[in-house]
This record gives sequence, C-alpha cells and structure tokens, in this order.
Amino acid sequence: MLLFTPCFTLKLPHVISFHRFSLLLLDLEEYYFEHHTANHVTNSSKKERKTRGSFKVCSRSLIFDPDDLTSPIFKIPFRDCKKIEFEEGENNPFTGKTEDVVQTLLQLHRASCLEKLGEQTAMIAANLQSRLARSSFDKNCFQNVSESPHMECAAEMVMPLVTNPGHVCITDENLYFQPLNGYPEHVIQIKLHKVRRIYKRRHGLRPLGLEVFCTENDLCSDIYLKFYNSADRDEIYYYIATFLENHVTEHTAESYMLQWQRGHLSNYQYLLHLNNLADRSCNDLSQYPVFPWVIADYTSTQLDMTNAATFRDLSKPVGALNMERLDRLLARYRGMPEPRFMYGSHYSSPGYVLFYLVRVAPEHMLCLQNGRYDHPDRMFNSVGETWKNCLEGATDFKELIPEFYGNNCSFLENNQSLDMGRRQNGSLVGDVILPAWASDGSDFLQKHRAALESQYISEHLHEWIDLVFGFKQRGGEAVASHNVFHPLTYEGGIDCDSIEDPNERIAMLTQILEFGQTPTQLFGSPHPQRITPRFQNITCSSSITSPVTSQSEDSSFEDLTEECRKISWANMGNLILPITLLVTILPQVLALTLCFQALSSCLILADGKTVACSSWDNNVYFYSIPYGRRQDTLMGHDDAISEMCWFDDRLYTASWDSTTKVWQYESESSLSHRRSQFQLLAELEHDTGVNTIGLSPAGTLLVSGCKDGTVTIWDTSSYEMLQQVHCHTGTIHHTAFSPDSRHVLSVGADSCMMVIDVQTGMVISSVKTEEEQRCFCWDGNQVLCGGQFGDLLLWNLLSNTVTKRIPAHSGAVTAMWMNDLCSTVITGGEDRKIILWKLQS
Repeated sequence: MLLFTPCFTLKLPHVISFHRFSLLLLDLEEYYFEHHTANHVTNSSKKERKTRGSFKVCSRSLIFDPDDLTSPIFKIPFRDCKKIEFEEGENNPFTGKTEDVVQTLLQLHRASCLEKLGEQTAMIAANLQSRLARSSFDKNCFQNVSESPHMECAAEMVMPLVTNPGHVCITDENLYFQPLNGYPEHVIQIKLHKVRRIYKRRHGLRPLGLEVFCTENDLCSDIYLKFYNSADRDEIYYYIATFLENHVTEHTAESYMLQWQRGHLSNYQYLLHLNNLADRSCNDLSQYPVFPWVIADYTSTQLDMTNAATFRDLSKPVGALNMERLDRLLARYRGMPEPRFMYGSHYSSPGYVLFYLVRVAPEHMLCLQNGRYDHPDRMFNSVGETWKNCLEGATDFKELIPEFYGNNCSFLENNQSLDMGRRQNGSLVGDVILPAWASDGSDFLQKHRAALESQYISEHLHEWIDLVFGFKQRGGEAVASHNVFHPLTYEGGIDCDSIEDPNERIAMLTQILEFGQTPTQLFGSPHPQRITPRFQNITCSSSITSPVTSQSEDSSFEDLTEECRKISWANMGNLILPITLLVTILPQVLALTLCFQALSSCLILADGKTVACSSWDNNVYFYSIPYGRRQDTLMGHDDAISEMCWFDDRLYTASWDSTTKVWQYESESSLSHRRSQFQLLAELEHDTGVNTIGLSPAGTLLVSGCKDGTVTIWDTSSYEMLQQVHCHTGTIHHTAFSPDSRHVLSVGADSCMMVIDVQTGMVISSVKTEEEQRCFCWDGNQVLCGGQFGDLLLWNLLSNTVTKRIPAHSGAVTAMWMNDLCSTVITGGEDRKIILWKLQS
C-alpha cells in the first residue's frame, strides 16, 4: 500500500470534478508518464472503503481516475505531499512492478521539493529522456508485415496547451506515433500517400516542430509533432516530402501569392496558407492562426457591402484605428526607454483565442485560468461590444480567428449550457449577441465570409498582410505604421537558450508563450494588390443588389476574344505539327541582302510594308517588302543590338552597350528619304548589356533584361525606372508582360523562371527548371517555353509543374511567336528550322 501524506489528510488540495481523464488536468509543462490499476482506500469510523480505478503517474502530480463515473477525479501534487511511504500487504494497489513505481514516485517527489523551478524541470526532463531511451516503438503495430522502417526517434505530440511524449516511426508506407503512456490511443497512424501538406514549425521558439495535413484547405492538421533535435525533424520532413509531388517548390508564400492574385485562391484560403507558412497552428494557442476584423458596422439592420464605410481600414493595425487612443499610446511610447513599444498586449494570444472559443473549449480556458472562467463581463458576450472594446479599450488590440469565417457557428452558442456566471446587468452569460444584420449564427458567418471575399476587402487585404506578415511588421516601417509590439513577441527577439539561469529561462519562455507571438515574417517588400474583376465601384449607395453597369459592344468583342484565348490556353497541350509546313532556314540568305553580321531581331512596322531588322553590327536596317530592297539604316548603338519592339510610332532598341533607346517615327510616307525621321526621345541606362526587352500590351510599360540577371521595368511616358529587380544569377534570355500587365515573367541562363509583380517589384514565384528556357509565350497562369534541348514545355505556374512536353527542334528553341487568338505558334531553333504549330481543336 502507498501512503501519501498531503497537507490535509482527506481534504486534498486539488479535487477536480471531471468525470473523464484529460491531459488538460496536468500543469503547464507537465507530462503524463504511466498508469496502473489501483484501489483508493479510505477509512471511516465504521468500515474501510475501496474505490477501484486508474492510478496515473505524472511528472508533477498523481491523478486517480475512478472507474465509477459518479466519483470525481482527484489530483495530488507532489509539492503538497509531506512524504510517500510504501507498505507491503494484501492492499498492494499495483498490478505492475511495485518497486519501480515506488522509485519513480520518490524521484518525482524529490524533484518537486527542489526550490528552483529550473532544477525541477531539468530533473523531470532527465526522467522523461530515461524513459524514452528504455523503450522503443512497437513494430507489431505496423499495418503491413512488408513495411520497411526508415527511421525511429523520440518526439512529442503537440495539442492545445499540452504535449504528449512518445516514439515516432516512419516507414515506406506510414507515419506512426506511439505515446509513451498509451493515451489517448495505443498508436496513431497516417498514410504517407494521403499527406497533402507538411510544415516545419517553431515550437517554444525553437525549430523543432512538424505539422502534417492530409487535406488541402482544412484548418486543423492530422498531427503536430515536436522533436528533441532539429536533425530528426528535418530528416522526417524531407522523407515525407518525397511522397508529395513538387512539395518543396509548390508550398511557398510566393506561389500562393500568385494563385491568390489571379483569383485561384479565395481570401480565406490565402490567409490560411499564410498563417501556416508563418508557423501559426490550431494546435499551438500561442501561435494560433490570426485573421483580420473586416467589418466596422455592427449596428445597422442591413449590411451594405457597396459602402466603403461598412469595412474596417485594413491599412492600420487595430491599435491605430482610434486616433484619440493612438495619441495617448504614442505619448507614452515617446517617453519610454529603449526598447520601446506602442502596445502592451498583442493581437493574438492563448487568452484571446480561448476568449472566442470558450463555449466549445471550456476545459481549455479552465486549464489556462486554474479552474475558473473569466469575469462574466469580460467574457465574449457580444460581437459588437467586442469590436467596440477593440477600438476604445486601453489594452485591447486583438484581431479575429479563422472560425469567424468558417461554417461552424457553435463557438457563438452555449450549446453545452455552461454556467459562466451572471453579468452586472443581471443577464446570464449565454449565446453571443450578434449584430442586428444577422438573423442567427449561420447567417452571421455567411455574411462575414462574404465580407472577407468582397471587392473592397480583396482590393485592400494586401495592406493588412503588410502589417501582420510583411514588411511593415518590424523596423522603421512598423514604427511609421504604428505597428510596434513588445520586443518579446517577435521571432528572434530573445534567445532563451542563451539565458544561463534555468529559472529565468523558464520564466521568460512562459511569459513569451502566454503573451502571444508575432507571425514569422514572410515578405520583405510591399505585398502586391489582388487582381480584381471589373465590378461596380464601391459607392455610398445603400443598395446591395444594384446591377453592374452594362458593358459596351466593344468590350463584348474584347470579352469574346479573351474567351477564345482562355479556351486555347486550356488546350495548349494539344499543339500539333503539320509536317508539310516545316521550313528550313538557308544560311545567311537575308544577311547577305542587308548586312554582313548576324541579325538579332526582326519586326514588321505598322504600314505592313516595311521590315525592320537589328544586327550585331549596331545598326537597324529597314527593308521595303514591295520594292524588295533596303530603304534606310539607323545607326543606333555602340554595340550589338539585341532586340527591338514597336508600338504606335515608337521604336525601342536594346543593345549590349548597356542602353535601351526610344525613337520617335514621324512619317511613314517619307521613310525612304530621310534618316532623320527617327528622332531619339530617350536613352535608358543599365549597368550591363541589355539582352532582351518587351512592351506591355497597352505600350505603357517597358521591361528590360540584362546580362547580369537584372530585370528593370520602365514607364514609357516619363521614361522613369519603376522597378529594378536583381533576380537571376546569369544572362536573361527573355522577358514579357502578362496579358493584364500585372506581372513580368523572365527566363535566364541560370535555368530559373521568375514572376515579378509590376506594382511592387516583388518576385512572387521562382521556379528552378531542369534546363535553360530560352523563349516563351504566356497567359499569366501557363507558360509555353522553348527549352535548351529543343522541346516545348507547357508549365503551370500556379502549381510549378510541367503539364506537357512536346518534341520540337534538334537544338535549343531560340524564338517563339503566337497569334492573338493563341491558336497558332511559330518556333525557331538552333537547328536552323522554323516550325509552324496549330492548336488541335
């Protein structure tokens, strides 16, 4: 028999009336080690009473869970026990090795008696590692006898507020986790071929976490594991990644950004992906996914989504939305010693998450707050009141959680009839009070989600992303945007491992985890705006059903053409080669007519009668088709001309002399008479030779690609440089704008394809290919490339995958042209052949 002498013999310090054991009964950083069948023996004046149940050994306490569900679970912290004794006899409560159990209890009791928390933690950690070292994964749990194990290591399964130690084993078919204590089940299995996403995680500020999802857009993962060293975590990560097609290149912030910009991801899906990439997880309440408040109107009876005043200003953090409050905060900030911060609380923390979720996760709030709910007037009672407090409260700057944009409204309803107290006005804390414009919880979520996906929010969401995940998160931009939080909330703000005092280190870690953490910074430059369709402009109209302005007949023709292009690109993999149209280029036929060096570019002028050809001899030659002779020569550059573009009456020439020149063509009729008809308008300077140039469809923007890997975007009206991006490590072969002029694609000698956002200059997609891509045509989503080895490759930029490879030339494909309807393609190659391709209907 084991005898525990607590501070009071039968009046135990912590008696918890839960009828089922949960890891949430444990203290912070406490582990559940093992369990044994036991009898709880009590003596009264008349007779001895035995209660059968489960005796659970934890790192800081003992928990007895009676079989009789009408009897409460009770917990005995080791720190409250004066001594632990063992008596031999018929009342021995254990079915296992009694001596081992007693030694374990005595060790844990000694640890709890240590004065310093750091020393207690170190002793408990040593006990845990000893247990893990003495045990291993039970391979009898394999689902298939033919499974081949890849590796096994110790780890912990992470759940909200708790972790559970055990062993991970990964085979060629499954990922297994076996808890050391067999709770909540003996083994957890995940089939590798079902895994869709995996993420490396920070856990406790250290790079030890790994989260696995078997669904594409689900909020919650299938398992979250914390390893004891990053090497084990990384090996399992990359092993699982081999089962995911293009995993490493697909799941980046830039690739998701491109999909979102072009409308292939909703605002909700994009925010969910960004949270995942920024280490936010539903299993870690200190890094729970964060979503923005988007609605500012919680008093009207109708929600007007055509009125800009309905929405929150997404360019400001919550703390800066009320200027009167912000002035007070700034006055305190200016008088504060370094390191200064504007807000004393964060926009996301475990307390704020459970504030919203208390009705569906009451046990978590009770765990976080030592068995108590918050004061009834501080509970989540009303959406409108919560928004008002976030605007006016001295310390309330919280944002929302993804559940506000989901489909399950149970977190707004007291379906469990929880007794959460009575407010000062006498009302019981029950269901959350919704805005007048919502008929019930489901209606509220539906309208809230519609607001998130509205045109106004779509046009401004990038501003909020800049604050939370982007370049305004820290540094001077954060100060200018009034977006400065306590330094402990930022990644890298402090290295807990560098703190030598274990008590100070644990206190610091606890403070950081409870206070909240800023997401990992994903973007270092302004986030591009979303490309939104041509909807009706936001006005002050009160009608949400106003018809969209009808389009003109011309725009209808434009839409018809655009639809034809979409159909063509959807079938671009069906390009066929009519063999009879294959043309072989005879060496130097045209060059003998015009000049004695190689030609680099040719184009037909607007009159349809004149061909302009640029040459490596620094000149541009004009050839008359009707007369069959050279009409004029433009001596344009000091080195070889690499490429030309023509729009309206302007000629753009790029040269290896590090310049791009803009020429004004004054009169087509007198072209053959005077060379002065081409007037030099501008000379655009580059650092190295310019290898390629391209114009936007409207001719308002010019892009140039240089030999040093730099892409530069110019305004053709002012000749000002708009963006300069050093994105390639070698010569750029080809650049071109997307049809909507929002993006530029470039390919280079470094075998990379880069998508650049024109507005911000940000590289939003980077693809490393197996071979150099020399030329291409694209529609913004798909790219038809000419490769170094002679094939045509059809790339899907949204998934970064090759969807079709078409054999074409016997040497590199060096030139490509596509007609306006995207139904005909002409390619030229180093094999001296020109091939005309038709799209098979």
